[in-house]
Amino acid sequence: MRRIITNFISNESGATAIEYGLIAGLIGVVVITAVTAVGTKVSNQFKTIGNALK
Repeated sequence: MRRIITNFISNESGATAIEYGLIAGLIGVVVITAVTAVGTKVSNQFKTIGNALK
């Protein structure tokens, strides 16, 4: 029984999976933020061009 508890405590594979999940989530947030910012700038540029053509 003691060996099972020791193995469970020393097993870090679950913690590693959680860390990778957190990193992937953070990367997702950064990508969404960047795409939103670029999309807004592109949209504003098209509006400016459209108004200039009128």
